[in-house]
Amino acid sequence: MPEQMKYNAVLLFGAPGSGKGTQGRILRNLPNCYYFACGDAFRNLRPDDPLGKTFLEYSSRGELVPDEFTITLWQKNMESAIVKGAFHPKQDFLVLDGIPRNPHQVEMIGEHVNVLAVLHLACPDQEQMIERIQRRALLESRLDDANLEIIRQRFQTYKQETQPVLDCFAADIVHDIDSTQSPVKVLSGVAEALGQLEFCN
Repeated sequence: MPEQMKYNAVLLFGAPGSGKGTQGRILRNLPNCYYFACGDAFRNLRPDDPLGKTFLEYSSRGELVPDEFTITLWQKNMESAIVKGAFHPKQDFLVLDGIPRNPHQVEMIGEHVNVLAVLHLACPDQEQMIERIQRRALLESRLDDANLEIIRQRFQTYKQETQPVLDCFAADIVHDIDSTQSPVKVLSGVAEALGQLEFCN
C-alpha cells in the first residue's frame, strides 16, 4: 500500500476494563471517526465461522487470538467498511480498539496505518477494572468476561504481551489519560488529545 494510502489511525489503548469500549462508542458517533473494536468483531462472528471458533477457543482461556487470525479479521472488516461507505480513509480517522495487541501486530499493521496518537487509558487499580468487567458481563451477556480466573489470566496476558505495545511508539504521541475518572472526564482527556491531531495525506 503506498505511503499516502495509509489509514490515519488513533489507538484506544488500555488494560481490560479500562473503559475503551465506553469511549469508543462515543467516538464512533463523531464526524470523520470510524471506530473498530477487534473484540466486538470477533464476538459478532457466527459460531460456525472458523474465525469465530478460534476466538471462542482462545478467549475462553483468557488468551490472545493468534496474530494472523486477528490481522485477517481486521483487514476483512476494513475492506468491507470501505466498500459499504462506512469508512472513508482519505477523510476519516480510524480509531482502533484491541488491535494491535502485541509488538508483532504493531509491525504487521504498520504498512497499513499511520498511527497519529495512542490514547492510553491508564487505571492502576486492577480490582476496579475487574469490577467493571464483571458488571459488563452481566449487562452484555459476555461469557468471556464472567469467570474471575479467566479475567485474571487476561490481565496477566495484557501485562506480558500487550503493555509492551506502548514502547513501540514515540513518547510524544502517547497520551496517558486517567481512566479512574468519570467517563465524561475521561472523554475530556480524549478530546484534548484528538484536538491536537493533524490529518496526514
